[in-house]
Amino acid sequence: MAGIAVRKTLQGAWTRRGTLAWLLWPLSLLYRATLQLRQWAYQIGLRQVHRVPVPVIVVGNVVAGGAGKTPMVIALVEHLQSRGLRPGVVSRGYGRHDRDCRLVTPASLPLEVGDEPLLIWRRTAAPVAVAASRIKAARALLGAHPELDLLICDDGLQHRALHRDIEICVFDKRGIGNGFLLPAGPLREPWPRRVDLIVYSGAAPPASAAGHPVRRSLADHALRSDGSQVPLRDLSTATGLSSRPLLAVAGTAQPQAFFTMLRESGLTLSRVLALPDHADFEPAPWSGYQDHTVLCTEKDAVKLWRHRPDALAVPLIVSLEPPFWRALEHLLASCSTQRIRAKLSLPDGHTPTRPAGLPGHQGSAGI
Repeated sequence: MAGIAVRKTLQGAWTRRGTLAWLLWPLSLLYRATLQLRQWAYQIGLRQVHRVPVPVIVVGNVVAGGAGKTPMVIALVEHLQSRGLRPGVVSRGYGRHDRDCRLVTPASLPLEVGDEPLLIWRRTAAPVAVAASRIKAARALLGAHPELDLLICDDGLQHRALHRDIEICVFDKRGIGNGFLLPAGPLREPWPRRVDLIVYSGAAPPASAAGHPVRRSLADHALRSDGSQVPLRDLSTATGLSSRPLLAVAGTAQPQAFFTMLRESGLTLSRVLALPDHADFEPAPWSGYQDHTVLCTEKDAVKLWRHRPDALAVPLIVSLEPPFWRALEHLLASCSTQRIRAKLSLPDGHTPTRPAGLPGHQGSAGI
């Protein structure tokens, strides 16, 4: 509980440049110096950047805490699959108990591979590998699936050891907060930095005139553990499952956002339970809610269903406008093989230019 209180205090301080933020500001100078030394080590070759034989798209953020990276990865995978491409996903698997390298399989457990990689695999059926080292995960995935056309790295913007061809930076409604680096502010690294594409919900962050808005909404249905669907409207009426009170639970970085979207969907929540991000969902908290219908996020469901197989997971839908997809495909074609270019319907020999906006990723630019 003390850790949760500290986290809430810091998150509150990160919204403005108040007393606590300024007291922590000297520590952020030390953090900045560490980042600069790390960048310098990559620039002069003390640390090696590793390449793999297929293009790599990194999806990340510069703000501490979840910003919607995993839903963005799922949207990317689904779009690229619809274009005939075969993407794979690599991840650290945050929250898992092991640090080894392993592929996600039907028998994988959240504690072994992490909740987000397991969700990505279940939603997309794309090959997924997890490891503390993204380069190890990438090599293992390509070794097991040499047919893959490209890799998507879930949360790797600051992981410089893996070369990337395209960087996508994701922002939520917090933007860049007070603009300070950790621990005085939420920034993992200075902003602005060079990236290829920016997506944001809420207001556009500074220096992102060419960014792309993203719309996040809940699906009109919830999922049972067997994959069948329950329309949300059935939970908002006085019949069926809705005769039981609704308990909404979320172990995410922004649990209140999930609760708000449920209410905006017309649901009346009897209770809400906000847990730490990547919570293990041990059985103890559920003993007093047997008479409730439990609603949760898909990420939480992969853990919660072990204890409450009757829980309902409400999918999050990410929507982006066509200009984003066109920009992504142009970037991908500019660094890809003839096979990928052909699937994207670009003529052989055509070299598209990068879309206008922030300067694209170049070598060791950034941290």
